[in-house]
Parts: sequence; structure tokens; C-alpha cells
Amino acid sequence: MDKFFEGVIINIMPSIINKKTLEYLAELSRIELDGRSEEKLLNDLQKILEYFEELKEIDTENIESMAGGTIGKNVFREDGVSDKGQRTNDKLIEAFPEEEKGYLKVPPVFE
Repeated sequence: MDKFFEGVIINIMPSIINKKTLEYLAELSRIELDGRSEEKLLNDLQKILEYFEELKEIDTENIESMAGGTIGKNVFREDGVSDKGQRTNDKLIEAFPEEEKGYLKVPPVFE
């Protein structure tokens, strides 16, 4: 099966990436490739696509789909008001040397 994208025919087979296709993709993604990196990228992409072709051969007929990666459920707690934070604040204020109107009073840094 062949697909046509803006003057470039892409063959949807294991040899999907060729030099012309790679140049087209580099232009679309606005990246510059030199000769050495172009060859390396071409080889890497070809290996990736070969791996996907290999994965297509796996029989997934009787495999149940996963949603979200797990069958576990979220456990939510009831929202409620807690005075724990206020008690901690009160203890800190009591332990601090100076306090004024509920705020901690520190010596001036600048004079």
C-alpha cells in the first residue's frame, strides 16, 4: 500500500524510510541533518520500524485490553475539616520567642 504526501510517495512496508523520505521528514520537523547523522538516523528509524513489523506478528486475539494500565480502583477519602494544621501552628507559635497578633516576630534584618 502506498500513500502520497506532498509529492513524496511513502511505501508502507518494512523499507518505509528511505533517504528521500528522511529528508522530507527533516524538512517538516525543521531539523538540519549532515551526511553522517543522516545515515545514522536512517538506520535507527529502519530498526525501529522493523521492530514494529515484528510486533504486528504477535497474536493478540485473546488478550484483554487494558485501560489506564491497571484494573485497580481509585480510593477516595471523604473531604473534611481537620484542626491538625491549626494545632501544629499553635504549638510553633507557643515555642517561638516572640509573637504578635498570631505572627512570629523576628529581629530586623536591615536597619
